[in-house]
Amino acid sequence: MNLHPLIVDLDGTLIRTDMLHESALKAVRSNPFVIFLILYYLFFKGKAKLKQYLSAQSNFDPSTLPYDMDLLNWLKNQRNIGRKLILCTASDLSIANSIAKHLGIFQEVIASDGVINLAGKNKAKALEQRFGHAGFDYAGNSNADLFVWKKARHAIVVNGSSGLAKKAAKNCEVKEIFSSHSLGIGVWLRVLRVHQWLKNALLFIPFFAGHQIFDSETWFSLILAFFSFSLCASSVYIINDLLDLDSDRQHPRKCKRPFASGIVPAWMGIILAPLLFLISLGLAQYVNGDFVPWLMVYFILTCAYSFKLKQIVLIDCITLAMLYTLRVIAGTAAAGLGMSFWLLAFSIFLFLSLAFVKRYAELEVQILSGKEKIAGRGYFTSDAPLIRIQGLASGYVSVLVLALYLQSDDIIRLYAIPELIWATVPIILYWVSWMWMQAHRGNMHDDPLVFAVKDKASLITGVVFSIVLIIGAVGWPW
Repeated sequence: MNLHPLIVDLDGTLIRTDMLHESALKAVRSNPFVIFLILYYLFFKGKAKLKQYLSAQSNFDPSTLPYDMDLLNWLKNQRNIGRKLILCTASDLSIANSIAKHLGIFQEVIASDGVINLAGKNKAKALEQRFGHAGFDYAGNSNADLFVWKKARHAIVVNGSSGLAKKAAKNCEVKEIFSSHSLGIGVWLRVLRVHQWLKNALLFIPFFAGHQIFDSETWFSLILAFFSFSLCASSVYIINDLLDLDSDRQHPRKCKRPFASGIVPAWMGIILAPLLFLISLGLAQYVNGDFVPWLMVYFILTCAYSFKLKQIVLIDCITLAMLYTLRVIAGTAAAGLGMSFWLLAFSIFLFLSLAFVKRYAELEVQILSGKEKIAGRGYFTSDAPLIRIQGLASGYVSVLVLALYLQSDDIIRLYAIPELIWATVPIILYWVSWMWMQAHRGNMHDDPLVFAVKDKASLITGVVFSIVLIIGAVGWPW
């Protein structure tokens, strides 16, 4: 049987990502200022040189890339029946060779070489010269591949729209179609991490603690602040996910995130992140007080965390605690209230404990996976016992701060039954201990606050805590 060679595209076809985008993101993560060098190469040296430069700067593990498994299994079957498979890509040759070596199904690799960017018309010309007109079948995923399909015998459309398949059919016979994942509302909610917006309810803590709940103007200001902060947080979550592609793919749960899994292409995140931040800033202009400066502090510190601080042992947890506390401070500013030393002291120690819970839970996952280190972090699994001690100590210090606060004159001024507020001490003591118990048993979510809003014991604790504060504030209902 005379089988025509099967030419397979890489970016967006064999893998659900683009290696140019990934290489650029890795370079920017190592040195944010490299973005100026990227622009220089792009405008003055050309795409082929840029790809060659970036591929030389980045190391990647081809085994963790998000392959299209349906296509890959089909290609293996084609190889088994004796068909010659050739990887032909606009990515740099060094990257293509590494992926081809890992998969072991390609007899040949054709790729960009630093001189010619092997995409679109360049790819079509090179393949026609090599195999002749209609002398090969081609698997691709984008409009740029239409140039190649004009020269091919058969088309295999991968991860393309129905419109692309129709366009390809006008150039040659479409033999196979591998459908793409639909980007429904559920996917975009995961991209924005809307479930993480629950953490921004911390903005309302100073408002409730200051007993200002009947101030309608402050309510409006805080609601705007909530959405502004949430969009800002989503912007940084996207930046974080784009910078953490490698480490996320090595995590048993994070590998399913939209960018890590390739469901959403990285270029969409690159556009969406600054857009969300600009919308966030626009909303922030209508929030009362000094909210905007605190929002900017949060954004800058979170970006610093994403780029570097998360890799530094202990500094990462302290930074997380500060980011949680910044929500409380921003809420204070939006509500036009004065800073409370007691509230800030309680917050920083409680959130430091939760930050250690988060890191401890990640270490437990790595221990179960048989790994010695968290990818992209500075922790070894042997650090888990020490992290547990530090986290418990921080949590219990927060309870001590709460107990000392209950001795202040503010309690007598704000509460009708100040003695009852003492019941909050054992309640918080129980909750801190419970969270660490769940982390020790391996039940903890990647984010402790997200775990808490789904955990029955935590919800009951929150209800009891709220009832105590309400009765303490207004007096007994009988």
